Amino acid sequence: MESDLQVALAAARAGAEVGLRYFAALAALPTESKADGSVVTEADRAVEAAIRDVLARARPDDAVLGEEAGQSGTGSRRWIVDPIDGTTLFVAGDDRWLVLVALEEAGEIVAGVAAVPAQGRTWWARRGGGAWRADAAGEHRVAVDRDRPDVLPASRLGVVPTDGLAQAEQEMLAPLAAVAQVVPWRTHAALLVAEGELDLAVQTRGAVWDFAATSLIVAEAGGCFTRLDGQTRPSAGPALFARTPALRDAALQLLNRTAR
Repeated sequence: MESDLQVALAAARAGAEVGLRYFAALAALPTESKADGSVVTEADRAVEAAIRDVLARARPDDAVLGEEAGQSGTGSRRWIVDPIDGTTLFVAGDDRWLVLVALEEAGEIVAGVAAVPAQGRTWWARRGGGAWRADAAGEHRVAVDRDRPDVLPASRLGVVPTDGLAQAEQEMLAPLAAVAQVVPWRTHAALLVAEGELDLAVQTRGAVWDFAATSLIVAEAGGCFTRLDGQTRPSAGPALFARTPALRDAALQLLNRTAR
């Protein structure tokens, strides 16, 4: 029997294959807007359907929560799916979009996969099993950078999204951005914290499916995930990924100056 992590990887791969087909034919892909103003496409729904198909065959008794189709099933275990994280990037032809699949059990995320299909890279983690990345060069374990000082002026900060921030989001970020070095990211900033290339990442908005997989990957790489209220379970709202608890606490103090 496949392990839960193997199922998560298979589901993400199935979704990635579908997403790449749509990504290769962007010119013919119509877009829609949800009630909250975010972009959705036929590709989002098709990718989620492919992921759900894998999960239904491998774990028929589990519940599934997806961004596009909502929740199905009532099992005690729940798969959490973001079929295309970064649809705005996707429709713009930007290769930084992700496919995110995670498993929640007893309120805790126990497995997570973050695939970046257009870049040919996948990150994953199992609770207690470390964080890993696969690319054309093979598989290797990833970890946060432990050799850098735990002070904000020396820290490298990634902000998600990179543009289109609301005024309130800009105000929230301003105290931290004035101290840390804001740097552009080529792959989702949270994954770069796990890789040791960034010290901090702030995601200014999102739902549980935006954070479920990446929160575990960063934690298993030795880092920290937290909401701005200090809670460590992924849920809606802004969130912080940090290399160390000391950086997390220092960054939270600045972010919460305007977030309260």
